[in-house]
Order: sequence, then C-alpha cells, then structure tokens
Amino acid sequence: MMKKKLRVILAMSLAFGMVSGCGRRAPESSSEEKTEAVTDSTTEKSEDSEEKETVEFDRDSKDVQDKTKKIEDYIDKYFYFDEDGEKQEESYFDGIMEGLDDPYSCYYTKEEYDRMKEDDSGSFSGIGATLQQDVETGVVVVVKPMKGNPAEKAGVLAEDKIVQVDETELTTDMDLDSVVSIIRGPKGSTVHLKIYRDSDKKYHEFDIVRDDIKVDTVEYSKIEEANIGYIYVSQFINTTAEDFMAAVDDLQSQGVESLVIDMRSNPGGFVKAATTMADYLVEDDLLADGAEKNGLLLQTKDKNGKVDDEIVCQDGHSVDLPMVVLVNGNTASASEIFTGIMKDYKKATIIGTKTYGKGIVQQVIPLDDGSAIKITIAKYFIPSGTDIHKVGIEPDKVVEYEPLSSETDASKVDDTQEQSALEELTE
Repeated sequence: MMKKKLRVILAMSLAFGMVSGCGRRAPESSSEEKTEAVTDSTTEKSEDSEEKETVEFDRDSKDVQDKTKKIEDYIDKYFYFDEDGEKQEESYFDGIMEGLDDPYSCYYTKEEYDRMKEDDSGSFSGIGATLQQDVETGVVVVVKPMKGNPAEKAGVLAEDKIVQVDETELTTDMDLDSVVSIIRGPKGSTVHLKIYRDSDKKYHEFDIVRDDIKVDTVEYSKIEEANIGYIYVSQFINTTAEDFMAAVDDLQSQGVESLVIDMRSNPGGFVKAATTMADYLVEDDLLADGAEKNGLLLQTKDKNGKVDDEIVCQDGHSVDLPMVVLVNGNTASASEIFTGIMKDYKKATIIGTKTYGKGIVQQVIPLDDGSAIKITIAKYFIPSGTDIHKVGIEPDKVVEYEPLSSETDASKVDDTQEQSALEELTE
C-alpha cells in the first residue's frame, strides 16, 4: 500500500532557494515553506523586472544623505524606547534587499545562514514539522508533521495554524525564520505550541519535547498487487539524488515493471539534485522536441538572454520502464525542472494538476562576516526551451485530487491521482 504522503510539503529553507522565497518576505507558493526548522518555500509571485518602470536611485546623493540624517536626528530626539543596534543593522541590510521587490531575494544574518546550511544537511534538533507561511496573510501553517517525530507524536496535524510558541504570540509581520528559530531548540528541551484547527474550530495546546530530526526526502515502496514501484520525493537537499537512485535500483532489483514518481507538493531545493535524478533515468543521446542538442536537461539564461549554464545527460545510465510523475499546484521549482525534463523526453506520463510555475534561479552569496544574501540571477528553461515561470507545466492527464476510502477497490492507493497513475501503468 502506498505510504501516506504530504499533501503540501517540506520545510527546508534551502540555500540555493530555487523554490523558496525568503522568510521575512514570505514566498516556492503563494507561501513560504520550511522544515520546522523549518522550508522557503513556495512563494509569492514577483513581477518580472522588464514589466516595471526603472527608477534610478542614488544612495550617495546629497538629498538621500540629508534625508537619512534628518530621520536619524528625529529618532535620537523623540524615539521613546532604547535603540537596538543589532536589529537596526539587520533591518538596514534587509531594506536593501526588500527594495529589489523580489520575494526570492533577501538578506540572511549569520545565524540565519548557519541554520540554512544546517537545514541543507538534512538534520537538526526540533519538533519535526514542515511549516509554511502564507504570503498574503503571514499566517504560519503546519504542512506536515514528519512521521515518527515529536510533533506527530504529540498530536499536531497538517493544516494546524500556529498562533503561539511558548510566551510569544505570533503576529502576521513575523517572518518564518523567526518562528522557526523559537520552535527549534536543544534536544530534550520542551516547547509549548498553541494552534488553531479549522476542522473543529478550536484552539489546541501541546507541550512537545524536542529531539534530533533527520529529514528523509525519499520514501519508496513496492505495490505488490501491480508490481509497480512507488517513489515519493518531498524536496531536494544534498542527499536526495543519491537516495533516489538507490531507491530506483532497489525497486528494479525487486522486479518492478513500472514506476510512479510522486512530486506533489515538492517545493524544490537543489537544482543539481533534480537534474542528476533525471540524468539517471534519461538516455544520454536522446533529443527532446524543441531542444537545441541531444541530452540537454536544463539551460539558465541571465537578464540579457545569455546562456550562463547548461546541463546535459552524461552519466551513461538510463531506466527503461514505463513511468508516471504525479504533480500538483505546489510542485515547484526544482521539482518542475525534473517534471519538465521527464515530459519533454516523453520518459513519463505527467498526471495531476498544473504545477506552480517558478522558473527563476537564486544564488546564495556568503559575505565576509558570516551573513549572506540570496539573489535572483537567472531564468531556467527546460529541454524544449520552454519558459515555465508564472506558467507552470500542464499535466498530460489532468486529474483533480480526491481522497479514497479504504473500502474502495483502489484501497492500495490513497487518492484519485494515485489511482489514475496505477490505471495508466496497468492498462
């Protein structure tokens, strides 16, 4: 029986930030996601720079300097509370990045950047829950309590809205990184959560003992009745590609005749992981419709349209099995790259609903003091040359999600999309 999966997913604020936005700006999906840390993820949709009128700003001009001096003088003269120099410094650099009006570009303090690197490793100490922040409202929602971890054991459910952590009441202007930082803590310590649950219209409170959390981004199983391998990928971190390839090998050794690869609610992550996985499945010398060369997996182009990176098949490995890739509206960024490659090369039938539509690339640049900035540097194009930003990928077969009860004939699957995948592979 297929394992129960996230319906909207992971929480890791990934350094490459392909799906993600920045916590304080909230984004890869109309929301930002993090593994409790937790991910970035999905995201507020930004306007392309070419759609906006360019206004020149000279930070060194006399007018700007005079205005800054006046503001500082008024603060010194009238501000009631003590000034927090550290917070002012952080806000100054935040302001520079926020002025770009791009939810995917932001500033990280040293502490935030250190936590990002920790997240990328796939392990940390906390409660084990994927969180998401709605871009419009700022509300922090539990996407998924991770199986076998403290949050799940305490009774936290998907869709729970966090309203208070210990003595801190959450406000809509708090960024996700801040919420994550107060939820995380040393192993063995206790954190108190107050949540609101829409399903019963009630508040619930939990005392949760933190523990070491390891994020497994690849889950797989064999559907014995149909001899189909099922692989669920929740996001892309630095261990995902290796774990995925091991899953494919293991399932093939068990004699599976086809594969279902579930990318639903995968907010993205390391692009290299996504292309490595696709390379493992696709023949090196194939030519996709519309592609400029054989084996092309991905191109990125800068703001002038110049190709600044190109990834091609080169591992000499492929998998010759019928495949289905499951997607939904929260399949974003790197997971869309994987999906687009599989669709362009006709290696899999894509089933589900249209993907999110994040086709821009971020780079994290460390600064000398241990802090960092994440900035949008390019747009990516799948093998056919298609630009999916703000467009998404249309499935080959559109199937809306509906849960299935255990009493149905399709009891070996959880929902209508999985059912459709099995029907596709057993026809």
